[in-house]
Amino acid sequence: MTDQATDGFVPTQSKSKGASAGGALGLGKKDLRLFLLVVAMCAFAPFILNPFPEGSGLAQFNAGYPDLMQRFVIFGIFAIGFNILFGLTGYLSFGHAAFLGVGSYAGIWMMKLLTLNVIPAIIGSIVVAGLFAAIVGFISLRRSGIYFSILTLAFAMMSFALAYSVLTPLTGGETGMQLQYFDPRILDAPLPEGQTPRASLFGLEMAASYELEVGRWLFTFNAGYYIAAIAMLIAFYGSIRLFNSPFGMMLRAVKSNQNRLSYTGISPKPYTLAAFIISGMYAGLAGGLLVAMDTQVGAERMFWTASGEVVLMTILGGAGTLIGPVLGAGFIKYFENIVSKINKSVLEGWFAWMPDWMTDVTVTIIYPFVGKGWHLTLGILFMAVVIFLPGGLVQGGQKLATVLRRDRKSKDAERDAAIQRQAGE
Repeated sequence: MTDQATDGFVPTQSKSKGASAGGALGLGKKDLRLFLLVVAMCAFAPFILNPFPEGSGLAQFNAGYPDLMQRFVIFGIFAIGFNILFGLTGYLSFGHAAFLGVGSYAGIWMMKLLTLNVIPAIIGSIVVAGLFAAIVGFISLRRSGIYFSILTLAFAMMSFALAYSVLTPLTGGETGMQLQYFDPRILDAPLPEGQTPRASLFGLEMAASYELEVGRWLFTFNAGYYIAAIAMLIAFYGSIRLFNSPFGMMLRAVKSNQNRLSYTGISPKPYTLAAFIISGMYAGLAGGLLVAMDTQVGAERMFWTASGEVVLMTILGGAGTLIGPVLGAGFIKYFENIVSKINKSVLEGWFAWMPDWMTDVTVTIIYPFVGKGWHLTLGILFMAVVIFLPGGLVQGGQKLATVLRRDRKSKDAERDAAIQRQAGE
């Protein structure tokens, strides 16, 4: 499945690689267009994600509120990092949530001990997650295939158990950790008693928002979202450069045929370990940003379901592609936060124009797939993607673009033929 996605992607990268030397930002034309598209999507997300006016029946599907937009880009970072390991080397980790959790705990301790400024917290999250990934990777990469996957899962579950019960003084155990006004914070002035600590960037609070009302539409511009979006753009740019680099080509060689690479005298282990550490650092960055946005953390971020979620994000979007993991992360988080909120009363309101008996039948049929049953819908969509679009949403977009180009070319050919017939007459 991932081989198909990667095979369709590698030639594109090799073409752009040659053109990247003289391109803007060191990127080839195709990669530059893709990067600028992602920049535009991040910049105009409050407009793009709020297509329906407030108070309308379809406003339920708007996703342009700060908390969800932040999760889109933060989990996009998480998926981008996972894709560097899985998409390039083929090593499937079932324990990447451990690095997300370790990064979160490192971030909140930086905010407790040093400052509410998010910069030290983010740096600390990346460094600590990278060190932890180096330890886990050094041990886990002694095996490959399913044995590697099981080892990473074991490390993640051990990390969860330690955070949940054993290391309670450091992690808060079952209740988790959050910032308190009496935390030492040696670089900040003491807070007044009872005041809630708020993360900031040089005085700009993450929760600061500006609302723009245009007719019946309400657009929210949140400082925390744009800071997280900038971090995601830097992470995305870094992944493009890594994919196009000689290091990225070596990782593809590892995925293609490790034995053949070993026969040439090149050991794949340093490359796979480096990819594992970089991937863990991306997860740590995502964990640090999560803390910066909500200033609390719990052991549930390390649970195995969180690791499975990033696997779904990457495969759903397109493993081995650049933008695929970002699309997959946005798709799953949208379902989790929007479709899961559709309850019976909402459905009854939508279909109130029908006769009562037809409304009841329609609601009875649809309700199992929304609300608490949103996982069922996601599972069906995931199976459909795996069966019909092994390359994920990116492959679906490529097929659609091919069809549209073919239709346009056929229309142009028909028009030219008609002009020639008219000229002949």
